[in-house]
Amino acid sequence: MTDIINLLPDSVANQIAAGEVIQRPASVVKELMENSIDAGATTVQVVVKDGGNTLIQVIDNGKGMSKTDARLSFSRHATSKIKDAADLFSLRTMGFRGEALASIAAVAQVEMRTRREEDSLGTLIEIAGTRVFKQEAIQCDKGTNISVKSLFFNVPARRRFLKSHTTEMMHIRNEFYRIVLVHPEINFTLFDGATELIQLPATNLKGRIEHVFDFAKKRMDQQLLPISASTGLLEIKGFVGRPEYAQKSANQYFFVNGRYMRHPYFHKAVLVAYDKLIKPGEYPNYFIYFETDPHSIDVNVHPSKTEIKFENEQAIWSIVQATVKEALGKFQVTPSLDFDSEGLPEIPVLDSNTTVKPPKTTFNPNYNPFGSSPRNKRPELDWEKLFEGFEKNRDKQTSTEGDFNGFGIDFREEEKQTELELSTSSTELFQYKTNYICTSVKSGLMLIDQHRAHFRVLYDRFSKRIKDKKGISQRILFPEVLELDANESAALNQILNELRFVGFDIELFGKNAFSINGVPSEIEARSSISLLKELVTNVMNTEISVKETIQNEIALLLSRHTAIQSGQTLTQEEMNQLFEDLFQCENHVYTPDGKVIVSVISDEEIERKFR
Repeated sequence: MTDIINLLPDSVANQIAAGEVIQRPASVVKELMENSIDAGATTVQVVVKDGGNTLIQVIDNGKGMSKTDARLSFSRHATSKIKDAADLFSLRTMGFRGEALASIAAVAQVEMRTRREEDSLGTLIEIAGTRVFKQEAIQCDKGTNISVKSLFFNVPARRRFLKSHTTEMMHIRNEFYRIVLVHPEINFTLFDGATELIQLPATNLKGRIEHVFDFAKKRMDQQLLPISASTGLLEIKGFVGRPEYAQKSANQYFFVNGRYMRHPYFHKAVLVAYDKLIKPGEYPNYFIYFETDPHSIDVNVHPSKTEIKFENEQAIWSIVQATVKEALGKFQVTPSLDFDSEGLPEIPVLDSNTTVKPPKTTFNPNYNPFGSSPRNKRPELDWEKLFEGFEKNRDKQTSTEGDFNGFGIDFREEEKQTELELSTSSTELFQYKTNYICTSVKSGLMLIDQHRAHFRVLYDRFSKRIKDKKGISQRILFPEVLELDANESAALNQILNELRFVGFDIELFGKNAFSINGVPSEIEARSSISLLKELVTNVMNTEISVKETIQNEIALLLSRHTAIQSGQTLTQEEMNQLFEDLFQCENHVYTPDGKVIVSVISDEEIERKFR
């Protein structure tokens, strides 16, 4: 029997390793920027084209490499930061496993230009799919210039799974922000092709946060509160947002020893500190930096190095919660007792010279409740009259069963849908507790949830407009200005055409600002900004890129926000119109998100209540 286990060729092994480290263009940006920082660069430029699919270029003024180091840097597990296993637990640098350049070169075409300050000539290396095509001495600036072209050119399956250029650019920005927020002392610039997206000069931490998220326009000093704590386990510094500035898409960042990390456990500690200070569904902004002994954490538990394990997480959880609570309390944003007497009833001051008179009551001692009114007598009932015409009505009901000529409704279960049968029992509609529309039907009493009914009607209407590309827009006399950050601006540009189909008239009004000149006829102009911000947040959080999915998300959000709300009083004409519109929908039983719109209380259920 022949042997069946073979050693993989280096080219295949490198592609497998690349799959763990290089997941998308943003992973390349992250690895190259970390290498530049470890090289001591004070200026880093990142150039991206077509969301990183065509080109990713990182230029720095770091210490550069010799020709031998330049060639060796593309070998797997070649690193200057680890000499033995113990070094894995004392790391303070970024890239350390020696896999970044080797993984990138395995799935892309790479060109490196690098020179040390003491060298007169630099080194040029061209490599693709782990094969070196050129290495020669050239004249170049001090530092390193790496260009990554045609990412995943030799792995077409991976390339097909990349998202749109807008979505990939959004991920690149996120990775860019995670690095620049830790190194405010370095100058960073991000280009999308020839367009400069963001230029960050060297500054302090507060200034870096202000530049990245454009807090200058939003009065950053009023939004963020400084936090600071020093314990035997770790040191904490950074900023947390005031509760009144909480939002659905908040900027939330944890860093440990200069490295971005995700940590749901510590995130929960922050939320607990904000308990009952923010509305449900909203989240606070925070930028929290940990400094701890490298031996107490493990940064190599995940290929992307974003999940970090701490030795004593429970104690740190308590420290984080207490630190955030202290900041909120120090700046008086937590609830406090209010001893203001304004609005309270006035209590007169007792005068010692005034005689207090006891209260008096009056009554009629001759009143007799049993002799003042005659006793009520039970009405005489003729039981035979109750059954007059019973047989006649029953025959009439049997003969007309199945007719479809009125406004009453009956329900039948069929494939999780309810088929409605109209009858002539009643056309009168009335509102119950400003939440439900009620009417009598053949089988009992029908209740319609007014919000869900209008939600279904508007969803069908908006979906049809998007499909037909015929949005009805009403002009705004004084256009609203919507200001976004770079990521939100990119997400809005992604869905701009679909918004025009619905009825929005939006145009660019500055770098990341948009002018809202018209809105759909069903929407109030003053609510358009909050609605668009929520829509952009949903697009960013779900990373939707399929056109049909985007259109469905727009129709869902617009219809949900513009629908008649529970607790709103309706006129008879409004109830009649909503009733008519609902039963013209193809699916009038369920909302687009699967909730029941119509319910019928049968005659049997009603009669059972009175037994």
